[in-house]
Amino acid sequence: MALDQEFDEELEEGIEGKEMTFVEHLEELRWHLLRSIASILIFTIVAWIYREEIFGGIIMGPAKSDFWTNRMLCKVADATGMEGLCFKQASFILQSREVSGQFMMALTQSIIVGLMFAFPYFFWEIWKFIRPGLKDTEKSAARGAVFWVSLLFFMGVSFGYFVVSPMAINFLANFKLDDSIQNQFDINDYISLLSMMTLACGLTFQLPMIAYVLSRVGILTPTFMREYRRHALIVILIVAAIITPSPDVISQLLVATPLFGLYEISIWVSASVNKKREAEIL
Repeated sequence: MALDQEFDEELEEGIEGKEMTFVEHLEELRWHLLRSIASILIFTIVAWIYREEIFGGIIMGPAKSDFWTNRMLCKVADATGMEGLCFKQASFILQSREVSGQFMMALTQSIIVGLMFAFPYFFWEIWKFIRPGLKDTEKSAARGAVFWVSLLFFMGVSFGYFVVSPMAINFLANFKLDDSIQNQFDINDYISLLSMMTLACGLTFQLPMIAYVLSRVGILTPTFMREYRRHALIVILIVAAIITPSPDVISQLLVATPLFGLYEISIWVSASVNKKREAEIL
């Protein structure tokens, strides 16, 4: 939180309060984007240097039976008798079917890791460009935005990596129509699945911030969210069933519970914002 306060203090200096032409705004935006891209490039290079460690320890982690989540799910399976939760052995083979397959795989994983770790700085640069155009009340209301957006993003990525991905890989890798058919996956497909799960969860966890923004502009109200709470629960259960194709109810609840918790937090956020808006009007 202290780091985010330093960001906010820095935003108060420099270009804030200056009248700028359209061309000057474009120039300012260009430098913000260049610095953002540079941060992504730096983290991508670091990820490329440690590509073997990242692939073996992180990328392939959810596909290993000794992965932390898989070990915990096996304990849950022993306690509940639902053997489908336990990932005992990876019943698939990863292949690279193209000449440049492993090189492109290493490059892709480096870029994805670079994007994830550079996200807070990238968002800060964009926010630094937008913030001077806001009113004082809007700046005050949005204080801490970089911190909360970054925190929710990494919470979502962690949830996608440690919870959603292992269960999805467990089910899809061991699903067979017949024992005579071997599961042989392209390495790029595996990385695409893993990155889609983690990044999608990272964006999904921004729901409270989206509720905050929409409530600030008067589009969203807590009354509306409470009224459609049951509909939201049904949608969340459907999404959980799609994300975790395993027929086990526990795996679906493990995904649905945090998502519904985010919805409830969003209602609380919307209620707080509306209460402040009403107080400002009075």
